[in-house]
Amino acid sequence: MSLKYGLRTFGLELVMIAVAVAFLFPVYALVTLSFKNPQQVAQAPLSLPTDPQLDNYANAWTRAEIGPALMNSTVITVVSLIALIAVGSFAAYYLSRQGSRMGYGLYMLFLLGIVLPFQLGMIPLFKMVDSAGLLGTYPGIIIFYTGIQLPFTIFLYTGFIRALPSDYANAALIDGAGHFRAFTRVVFPLLRPITGTVLILNAVFIWNDLLTPLLYLGGSTRETVPVRIFSFVGQYVSDNGLVFAGLVLASLPILAVFLVLQKYVIKGFASGLKG
Repeated sequence: MSLKYGLRTFGLELVMIAVAVAFLFPVYALVTLSFKNPQQVAQAPLSLPTDPQLDNYANAWTRAEIGPALMNSTVITVVSLIALIAVGSFAAYYLSRQGSRMGYGLYMLFLLGIVLPFQLGMIPLFKMVDSAGLLGTYPGIIIFYTGIQLPFTIFLYTGFIRALPSDYANAALIDGAGHFRAFTRVVFPLLRPITGTVLILNAVFIWNDLLTPLLYLGGSTRETVPVRIFSFVGQYVSDNGLVFAGLVLASLPILAVFLVLQKYVIKGFASGLKG
């Protein structure tokens, strides 16, 4: 059966091409500017580099200490993700199976954490972390990220678990397993699609965040990649070539993670909204 190629199909193709260009243009600008010196950036920012400055990447790596910063970002992101998955999935399992008013009230409370911007509690949270002596440490910022992203994580997991048949967990409970064992042995393996979604969405947020590490880790040896790249930006002058080269280096790890988990993102997110 042949499909007719009409004006509507042509219009849809034009729209798709325009959307693709809109998404690819920032990538083009980022890579192009990373190979230019400040003069080239000022004169022709969007043209192809006539004299590529390959030293921008080496200078960004050494001057911004990208290596240690990548290690800091990796530790913070990985530990935060482990805590979010462990706490968020089990809490969502309880909330999705709890039919009482208390369970519903707790779920609404977590949803409120998604609606309210975390900037409202930035000052008291900063004072709490400072009073606990956790400024400039891994635990301080990991606890912050776990708490701030937990409502969103629970929201995704709860919707997905509600869409799953409860027969699997009930069978394990009938066989004598407790709720913890039923969750870890039966339910959690079924959460692989939404876990991939939780991983990539939270990883992108934590990895790219600048404000929180700047406040909690600024001036310490635990600074993340965005904070180190921000050191190239001054009040009166900025070395844009090094900034964009650093951004390219910083985006490569999270891009690799996304390529590995991309098949789970749409599937898990769409399934999580069913509940």
